[in-house]
Amino acid sequence: MSTLFTKIINGEIPSYKVAEDENFYAFLDINPNAKGHALCIPKKEENKIFDLDEETYIELMRFSRKVALAIEKSVVCKRVGIAVVGLEVPHVHVHLIPINEMKEMTFQSKVSLTKDEFEILAEKIQSNL
Repeated sequence: MSTLFTKIINGEIPSYKVAEDENFYAFLDINPNAKGHALCIPKKEENKIFDLDEETYIELMRFSRKVALAIEKSVVCKRVGIAVVGLEVPHVHVHLIPINEMKEMTFQSKVSLTKDEFEILAEKIQSNL
C-alpha cells in the first residue's frame, strides 16, 4: 500500500510543491512549525533514513540543501533547521524549518497559512532554486 507521501508524489493528494527531480520531491508542510517549513522526500518508498542506500542518502541531503538555500532566500529567518523524525509517516522525510528561535524546532509550535499564502510561498521558494 502506498504511503501518504507516495500519493502526494503521484498527484493523488494535492501539495504545495517547491522542488522536484527524478528521485526527490519537496513540498510545504501543511501543518508547519514556521512559515516555509518544507519536507524533502525520496520518491522511492523507504521507512527509515538509514535504510536508504548510501548514494540515495547523500543525494537526498544534496537535494535538501538546495531547497534549504531557496527557503533562506524566501523567508525571513536566522537559519533553516533540519530534522529527521519519521514516526508520523513511514516514508523517509527531511524537515526543513526556517527558525529564529529554538522553540520552532520542537514540533509544538505551529503557524497557520491560507491556501493563497501557501501557493505564494511555494512559488517564491521555487523561484529561488
